[in-house]
Amino acid sequence: MDMNQYLEVFIEESKEHLQSCNEQLLELEKNPEDIKIVNEIFRSAHTLKGMSATMGYEDLAKLTHQMENVLDGIRNHKIKFNPEILDVVFLAVDDLEAMVQSIADGGDGKRDVSDVVAKLLLIEKGESPAQAAAQLEVAAAVAVAEPSQAAKSQYDEFELTVLQQSKEQGFDTFEITVALRDDCLLKAARVFMVFEILEKIGEVIKSNPSVERLEEEQFDHEFTVTIVSKEMKEDIQKKLMKVSEVEKVDVNLISLSDLRQYDEEIESVLSNDTKLVEKEEIQHKDDSKKQEDKKSASSTKQTSSKTIRVNIERLDILMNLFEELVIDRGRLEQISRDLNNQELHETVERMSRVTGDLQNIILNMRMVPVETVFNRFPRMVRQLARDLNKKIDLEIIGAETELDRTVIDEIGDPLVHLIRNALDHGVETPEVRRANGKSEEGTVVLKAYHSGNHVFIEIEDDGAGINRDKVLAKALSKGIVTEQVAATMSDSQVYELILASGFSTAEKISDVSGRGVGLDVVKSTIESLGGTISIESKLGQGSVFSIQLPLTLSIISVMLTEIQEEKFAIPLSSIIETAIVKKEDILNAHNQRVIDFRGKVVPLLFLKDIFEVPVLEEEDEFYSVVIVRKGDKMAGLVVDSFIGQQEVVLKSLGNYLTNVFAISGATILGNGQVALIVDCNALIK
Repeated sequence: MDMNQYLEVFIEESKEHLQSCNEQLLELEKNPEDIKIVNEIFRSAHTLKGMSATMGYEDLAKLTHQMENVLDGIRNHKIKFNPEILDVVFLAVDDLEAMVQSIADGGDGKRDVSDVVAKLLLIEKGESPAQAAAQLEVAAAVAVAEPSQAAKSQYDEFELTVLQQSKEQGFDTFEITVALRDDCLLKAARVFMVFEILEKIGEVIKSNPSVERLEEEQFDHEFTVTIVSKEMKEDIQKKLMKVSEVEKVDVNLISLSDLRQYDEEIESVLSNDTKLVEKEEIQHKDDSKKQEDKKSASSTKQTSSKTIRVNIERLDILMNLFEELVIDRGRLEQISRDLNNQELHETVERMSRVTGDLQNIILNMRMVPVETVFNRFPRMVRQLARDLNKKIDLEIIGAETELDRTVIDEIGDPLVHLIRNALDHGVETPEVRRANGKSEEGTVVLKAYHSGNHVFIEIEDDGAGINRDKVLAKALSKGIVTEQVAATMSDSQVYELILASGFSTAEKISDVSGRGVGLDVVKSTIESLGGTISIESKLGQGSVFSIQLPLTLSIISVMLTEIQEEKFAIPLSSIIETAIVKKEDILNAHNQRVIDFRGKVVPLLFLKDIFEVPVLEEEDEFYSVVIVRKGDKMAGLVVDSFIGQQEVVLKSLGNYLTNVFAISGATILGNGQVALIVDCNALIK
């Protein structure tokens, strides 16, 4: 049966079950007596075991089987749950995640899980994790002193039958591990010579890796061969050591009972799981049927939610096709205006309404809850808190808030930086918090919410806050600001200095984070997404890092403007308002032309100078100005005229034009002309 057709579903569902395990294990740590949580984790592990066995991923099945046994012991009160056991289970989940990721990347999902399986096995037998670790160390020491006699290879029923018959005829079974020298050049030739000797003294039953792989030299420097022979162990070793470039030969006499027991254990993990899964699925269907009957009989009606998995690449293709449709829609609207035909005008108007609805549906399909990013943080915070010897409660608010997938893909790393920063430098140690009259447990709040056309993500901590004087002193010593500028800076402007490249107030370098080390990367990533980051802080009370992001990146609303014969699009998300300014109202301050805008001094930026647009006509007495904002800073962009508001498709400039100043991309207008999209964040400093 071809399993490849189920691979994508297996990977997706495995990731979901592992994420559920992570979340439920963290809940279990808070409520260790809650058996419902243990049952949830057990169900996820059991389903994952069954799927892995069905798909043929033996290491996955083996580890989940052992993890399931420990969870079963906890829920039946045979094993007393404690944080040390939780640590071992988390290690198992880490290995499972690594194996699933290996499969997703095209690998075979194999991994050495013997250490974690052994720890879980000892915990299942009633040992504490500390005792389990000690026993494993002793076992490892014995193994070094006395080579293990356990079977290294797995055998199928046919091979076991051959070994059984050989035993009955007086033959012994040997597992022979041959190690070649590291500098061995002709490995395949040495393998051939080893096999030639083995075939003279007995019969080769199995090799690991396979003979084909050995012939193609697809192994490191070691391989294992199983033979049946009447020769003595020492004689076999002497004969093989005569082959040149063979460095070491281990010959182990294996009892058939060991082989049978070992393979029966593997078989019990793999063979029965398919039946268990099928039984569970039937049970699940029966339960669902009963549940549906109950729902239909109940007076309270609930809307059923039906979902379907769609490959994200298909959504990207759909989005690209729709972007082309938006460009053609703009062209049709332009033609309709030029021809002034009533019937054409009505048809185009209706088409615009329909495509507008279609646009909303497609954009909503691409929207992903920020929960997909947030759900990795509870586990990370738990581990970091333990590493830093701090008590920290992570509170997540608004995880259902949705963002475009392209933004979601990029926002994860900046948030990791900011959370690590809050834990390391924001929240104090329990001793310091107690001395300052705070509770020993610090709080970090991760909050997401919509506001207008933007999504805001805030990381708030109740820690030490940012020391304004310390930040300013460091900025002055590094030459980031001058003393004259420093005297005029607001608190928020001072705090934002920690986002400067290479800036750090840390007294000692930490491997967790450094306030400022990496925060410049956070700032540049967020700004590349068309977003902004601002900081508020109160010394001794805590800090809030606020990130503002656009809902979507591909189709944006812009104000189309004209400079001479060139068209420029300014994103509406950056615009406060537009204005007409007389020449005589323009003032000069510090070699910068400015205007008085509602009591605020706003600098003017002449786009024709910035973008070096050739001047073909004389200037008018009035200037058309677009007032734009970035955080609490404003600027007036001077253009020749306004064309109007329009929805456009943002296209990149390609690989050759990656560093064009203050241009984030381009769009094709209805008349086929290209308009450049202005990056307001780059213009305002």
